[in-house]
Amino acid sequence: MALKNRQVSYILKNKNKFSAEKIASDLNVNLDEVKKILDASKQKAPFYFYLILFFIPILFLILLELGLRVFNYGYDLSMWVKPIEGKYIINPDVARRYFSASNNIPSTIEDIFDVEKKKNAFRVFVLGESSSAGYPYMPMGSFSRYIRKRLELAYPSLTIEVINISLSATNSYTYRDFVHDVIEQKPDLVLIYAGHNEYYGALGIGSLESVSSSPELVNLYLYMNRFKTTQLVKSIIEWFAGIFSSGNDAPRTGTLMSRMAKEKYIEYGSENYQKGIIQFEKNFSDVLRMFKDSGVLTIVSTQACNLKDQFPFISVNSKKYPRADSVFVKATKEYNSTNYKKADSLFTFAKELDGLRFRAPEEINLLIKKLGRDYSTSVIDVDSLFRSASPNEITGNNLMTDHLHPTLEGFQLIGKLFYEKMEEKGFLPKNIKPKIESSRQDSLTVQKFVFSKFDSVTAVYRIRLLRNDWPFIDPKFKKSYNEVCKPKNLLDSMSVNFLESKISWGEAIEKTADWYFKNRNVDMFLQHMKTLIYQYPVVEPYYHKLEKIGLRFLKIKDYSNAEKILLAEYELRPNAYCSKWLGQIYLNNGNAKLAINYLEQAANFDSSDLQILYNLAGAYAINKDYQKSMEAVTKLMKKDPFYSGAENLYKQLTVILSKNNYSTP
Repeated sequence: MALKNRQVSYILKNKNKFSAEKIASDLNVNLDEVKKILDASKQKAPFYFYLILFFIPILFLILLELGLRVFNYGYDLSMWVKPIEGKYIINPDVARRYFSASNNIPSTIEDIFDVEKKKNAFRVFVLGESSSAGYPYMPMGSFSRYIRKRLELAYPSLTIEVINISLSATNSYTYRDFVHDVIEQKPDLVLIYAGHNEYYGALGIGSLESVSSSPELVNLYLYMNRFKTTQLVKSIIEWFAGIFSSGNDAPRTGTLMSRMAKEKYIEYGSENYQKGIIQFEKNFSDVLRMFKDSGVLTIVSTQACNLKDQFPFISVNSKKYPRADSVFVKATKEYNSTNYKKADSLFTFAKELDGLRFRAPEEINLLIKKLGRDYSTSVIDVDSLFRSASPNEITGNNLMTDHLHPTLEGFQLIGKLFYEKMEEKGFLPKNIKPKIESSRQDSLTVQKFVFSKFDSVTAVYRIRLLRNDWPFIDPKFKKSYNEVCKPKNLLDSMSVNFLESKISWGEAIEKTADWYFKNRNVDMFLQHMKTLIYQYPVVEPYYHKLEKIGLRFLKIKDYSNAEKILLAEYELRPNAYCSKWLGQIYLNNGNAKLAINYLEQAANFDSSDLQILYNLAGAYAINKDYQKSMEAVTKLMKKDPFYSGAENLYKQLTVILSKNNYSTP
């Protein structure tokens, strides 16, 4: 007789307590039946049973991840997105991998590049932090823009791509995390300027975003951050945390720099100080190793900062070392007494003792040089460069806008030093002679550097806001936003609206350009339109605006302003339209050589335009190159025998050529 479920349950529950006989007696059932059940419970489950148990949670996680992706849960944290077909740009949300406690995440300067690298492309990636991104002159002022412009001038036949993916308030965890994505894009060269944010940058040892002091655990965390499931778990944790929070937390205000520093000071030589050094060494070593193993050429740089004109932020009372402020005062006295070497040593020591580690310690620079040697990576010394370019060889406000961000001149010096190292190491485009000799490239690059009045004004406001916050001032003395930013004209208003995120950078630049045009300042209009197009070279309406305004000037025969517009368009993107009209303007002005230069290019762009052929024939004739003139007009008449003026020019050329014993077609 089969046992009932409750009897079987009783047997299994008590098999380790009582004997089979005792259980059979208690249940008043057959002993053999009890023994059969006990024997069956002792048998091991088949292997596949445990295999299924192992794979069930894995399968669940896979299905969960796929489901979250199908329904677009959370943020897309992939590295690249396509703003238009065939082009890549860094994902604006990629910084969410590193920032969870901060609502306002940083963004890059939005450099665009081809999804499929062209055969004639020279592709350079730039990694780093706010200094590398060009703060406070973003997006136009970075040293990467100097390098891009110099490469464009030297190698006009190539597709130059300099992609700056630097992010403010990040450190070595971020650019280590970027490495594999960068390698996949087949860079010809990678440039790295980083090291200042190692303590307070996202996930650093003293950062608000810190999750662990172990580089291995943090890097594992970053790997897991790429999955939607991780986002779901983080959201659930944040939801539970919100339930138990007081709800009275004040909103975070101030600059990103002031919000990121969780540990307000880190004493020189302390445990956290050493953890920051170890963190940098581990991550930076990984970065250089991965690039080297992939065969990617790399140049890294030491870090420069403001020594002479930046008073220490926090002075710590220590048994081992003097206070940073007292050392800085001594340094200033030595400097004023013209003891510059002693002053330099003391200024550097004061920076080392500064308890707020926004400026990279000297140990970071030593590690950059050491790791460069270890991995056979080229190193430039921007720290030494800035010192040598400063009065009495101590870096101060001459090249720094604040504690560590260079001036526009400083950024151009960094770009020049990187470029010279590229030249020295043979990292420039292969088998192509530069169009401009090396000795002239720097001055021409600075002359042609794309930068606007709007960017300059915005940089001033950025620095004002930075200095109106901790750690530059005591928070109780902080002024309101409106007190710091007092617009005096439309340009100021545009800058303030942009910094308040009321309008985008592109909108601000275009509106500023339109304002200048309405006020008949064509030069400033062009400065801002060239800046706009240089930043967003794939936005066709910007080119159309230039063409429309250029045509307006041509119709009223204002050739001076038309020439300015057309030259700007030609510099940004040579094409048949601007080449043709520049050629015609120079032809009308009697400058045949310049006319020929532009008209020949126009003919190459569009061989079907008969007006280009006619004007080119006329330009050749004025330049007394009658044979070429005849060839051009003959080609024209084959396409249209009745083209106005062509037959008359043909007859004149026939007479001239016959007198000079030239054969006519």
